[in-house]
Amino acid sequence: MSAERVVVVGDSHLGSADAGDQSAFHDFLSAVPAMSHRLIITGDLFDFWFEYKFVIPRRPFHTLARLAALVQQGVAVEVFGGNHDRWGGSFWRRDLGIPFHREGAEMELAGRRSWVIHGDGLTETKLGGRIIHRVTRHPITVGTFRLLHPDLGFWLADRLSGGLAEANRTEEAMDRAAAAQERYARALLDRRPELDLVVMAHTHRQRLLEHRPGRFYLNAGQWVRDRDYAVIDEGGIRLMKWPATP
Repeated sequence: MSAERVVVVGDSHLGSADAGDQSAFHDFLSAVPAMSHRLIITGDLFDFWFEYKFVIPRRPFHTLARLAALVQQGVAVEVFGGNHDRWGGSFWRRDLGIPFHREGAEMELAGRRSWVIHGDGLTETKLGGRIIHRVTRHPITVGTFRLLHPDLGFWLADRLSGGLAEANRTEEAMDRAAAAQERYARALLDRRPELDLVVMAHTHRQRLLEHRPGRFYLNAGQWVRDRDYAVIDEGGIRLMKWPATP
């Protein structure tokens, strides 16, 4: 095992989250260098993000500045796109020094060969969710949205995000999605015996399951409301809540 320690956090939904959640997230980012030199954000960092060629959205500015400061302090930050913020591009790597993964990626996390992905579209239990997943990824949809003025685009995204949340984030729907996600992760670990760890987000359910000895499925949980995160190191994988207690 490696001596590396990795902090994993997801589903912050900054921009729609309570102001206290956002303030706490910024405090959390400030504390990361004392916890780890590597931070993995597993998607839906923002409740909406869309990258334009010449425009940087105003709303996430303070969070972006804090992430840039982490990189300057020597923390390796990687961001995965989720169903709310998949539309990133060169800005992340070129201007912030942060790799941005629109889809999943294989990587080593504290010596564990891992597959990391947000998880939307893989285990949707409703037809509407599967349709929305495909439509929002389609090049025609993305290209058309890019033609909108950013003020109009973000206003439209705010309206759609609220409606979709009411339809798809009921406790029952999220529980079904979490169970389906666990089945998906177990099947992937069976199919790919070289993997030690599958990391997903999206369902807002904090989970840590040992599928086989030394082989795990992890969902770090939701930052929004619950302030969940996880830590991976040579000693194991731990589910955490902010602020951490001794």
